[in-house]
Amino acid sequence: MTAELVEIPGYVAGTWTIDPAHSGVGFTIRHLMVSKVRGRFGTFEGTIVTGADVLDSSVTATIDLTSIDTGNAQRDEHVRSADFLDVAKHPSMTYRSTGLRPDGDDYVLDGELTLRGITKNVPLKLEVGGFGPDPFRQDDPFKGARAGFTATGEISRLEFGVGDTTKIPGGNGLGLSEKVQIVLEIEAVLQTDD
Repeated sequence: MTAELVEIPGYVAGTWTIDPAHSGVGFTIRHLMVSKVRGRFGTFEGTIVTGADVLDSSVTATIDLTSIDTGNAQRDEHVRSADFLDVAKHPSMTYRSTGLRPDGDDYVLDGELTLRGITKNVPLKLEVGGFGPDPFRQDDPFKGARAGFTATGEISRLEFGVGDTTKIPGGNGLGLSEKVQIVLEIEAVLQTDD
């Protein structure tokens, strides 16, 4: 492995906390095989540890499933029910990385997603947006430094026991696609001693 594969301009090793005010956890699923429904989770938290060697970095995150928002309150209540996410028994899902590897100019974050008590390996394509100082901290701009990441992936909802397998009349597929696209836009804040 060459240094060029893992060199990131402005890279800072440390522990970072996800800033929910400047981050987004979203998903897209195909409905009736003709359109896409988008949604997001409004409440989540996580920690990113960037290692001295970027490939030694790690992520842990927890998403509050009760905070789902698809733009339709009735649908959101149904998705929270035992038919889908079953938030009464499983109010959150978690992600824990197990490794990071280069993939061209970007990376793949390998990790385990736990949803409805089921854990599966879910790799995420990771793009590093950058690292930078906090322009509002004139005393020490690296206190509260920021890092940005975009991660995308796909899961099979059926592997996690989410939703049903109702078929569209005529047998042209499921009412809801099996595949769910995940898009994470993350901004994180460097943690310091004070």
